[in-house]
Amino acid sequence: MKKTFLFLLWVILYTLPMIAQPEQEENIVQIKSYLSLDKAPAGSEVKLAVKANIKEEWHINSDKPKDDFLIGTELVVISSDSIKVRKVVYPKAEDIKLDFSETPLSVFEKDVVFGAILEVPAALPAGEYKLVVQLNYQACNNATCMAPTEVADTIIIKVGSSKDVINEINQDVFKDLDLSYNATGTEVKTDDSFANSLEQNGLILGLFLVFLGGLALNLTPCVYPLIPITIGFFGSQSEGSTGRLTLMGLMYLLGMALTYSVIGVVTSLSGAVFGALLQNPVVIIFVALVMVVLALSMFGLYEIKVPEALMQKASESKGGLLGALFMGLTMGIIAAPCIGPFVLGLVTYVAALGDPVRGFLLFFFLAIGLGTPYFILAIFSGKIKSLPRAGSWMESVKVIFGLIMLGMALYFLIPLFPKTFSGYLLPVFMFGSGIYLIFFEKHGNKLSGFRVFKYVLSVLVIALSVYLVIPAEQNSIAWESFKEDTYKKSLASNNKIIIDFYADWCIPCKELDKFTFSDQRVIDMTASYSAFKADLTKSTSPEVEALRREFNIVGVPTVILIGSDGKEAERLTGFVPPEEFIKLLEKVK
Repeated sequence: MKKTFLFLLWVILYTLPMIAQPEQEENIVQIKSYLSLDKAPAGSEVKLAVKANIKEEWHINSDKPKDDFLIGTELVVISSDSIKVRKVVYPKAEDIKLDFSETPLSVFEKDVVFGAILEVPAALPAGEYKLVVQLNYQACNNATCMAPTEVADTIIIKVGSSKDVINEINQDVFKDLDLSYNATGTEVKTDDSFANSLEQNGLILGLFLVFLGGLALNLTPCVYPLIPITIGFFGSQSEGSTGRLTLMGLMYLLGMALTYSVIGVVTSLSGAVFGALLQNPVVIIFVALVMVVLALSMFGLYEIKVPEALMQKASESKGGLLGALFMGLTMGIIAAPCIGPFVLGLVTYVAALGDPVRGFLLFFFLAIGLGTPYFILAIFSGKIKSLPRAGSWMESVKVIFGLIMLGMALYFLIPLFPKTFSGYLLPVFMFGSGIYLIFFEKHGNKLSGFRVFKYVLSVLVIALSVYLVIPAEQNSIAWESFKEDTYKKSLASNNKIIIDFYADWCIPCKELDKFTFSDQRVIDMTASYSAFKADLTKSTSPEVEALRREFNIVGVPTVILIGSDGKEAERLTGFVPPEEFIKLLEKVK
């Protein structure tokens, strides 16, 4: 009798929570799966859309809930035939305030659409294959949360051969699904706030916002060298005619705008790393040659002129327009590697948009914003010729800017040289330039004020060149080169991981190393991390391309922080000071 009583008590206690549930869990969420193609050839990819209907007055946690005790929603595709899920895209979450939570929660409500990209193995024979689509979720209302559960749907995927006719289906479902991916089938992650801002404000206002973003990019430290080069170039090519300087400035601006429009659209639509063109030897040599040609004109060896026929059509008596156009084209490429997260956000937005015309306009206005200050500098530079006592000292100014241009040409050629001595090339050139200005450049020496300025500048350049070649011990994070097997071992060991994706040509990457990763607070906080450096310098190599696809790297520097759960916790692009980086580290668990 006692055993019977205990058994009945256990049954009551076991079933009571289920009786107390206000709804059956499987009724709260219902899903329906759709494919984008009627057949998927072996070795190809196909999109999957999963429509979820969430019962009124209920919600499910988003894939990234804000409270640790809540279970995030997860879309899982189960296949016994080696059909893999390449990427999963979750809908945009909503933040709502509930009675039991002090802070807003990140949730999905009502009708939402999940998406995935499925990869069909090349060796899979033609036929029909069953996929089980499962949505793991935790449902809550304004008063309580139910236990985590799942809902499943079964869908049949037809695998055909490359000779079969393939038709798109269910496009009414996929038109509402932001499942953007490039030609390789890799999902392109977009900055929601950036994309939404452009979408909500319309094209005209969006172009204006991009223009303002271009203006703001001039605050990037590694764009600063463009200022003296611009002043030197236009100041040396003008006779003080404001009208001609204005036309030259417009040509300069047009060259920069064309460069960004072409580079931006091509790199975004092809999925290439922004700025990676600078690792193509042909592009590197072309940029260096343009800089050398412009530098030699500064030394007075020749004057760049537009052909006579074109000059007559333009009603110009003298040249400089062609040089200004080339200068703008080149300056666009020079600034490309270091103009920050804003441009990376625009790249990913254009890739997701898939509209080359609109992409061209966006990058065109970005470049107009970036180039407007230099257009103003071009006009102002003519005033240099009108300064009192203009004379031979101006020839010395031209020589100084000519040396700067030669230094820029050498800087872009450095990646082509072996690393054993490439680090000494620029310091040696700087040392030689300082000596040349002191002992061989005599223009303007009769003007005492300018002579003092030139000597002080030369001594500073020489001192800097010596400082650069002195070996210096610098504390840094305990990095190791990225290797796939080591990385996977760290994931399996539940280690927190930091991966720094960099390139030798990337100036902000070097700024991170020098100022952020060398900070003792950062070093101490990352002591428990597995720290990897992934070199993307040789962007055309298969290994780098595979790495870029695996981690969705759009530009460098990109730093990814992975928590002990193996999921990406934070991602940053561009330079951030130690204080901001520490705040990101504090969020990783």
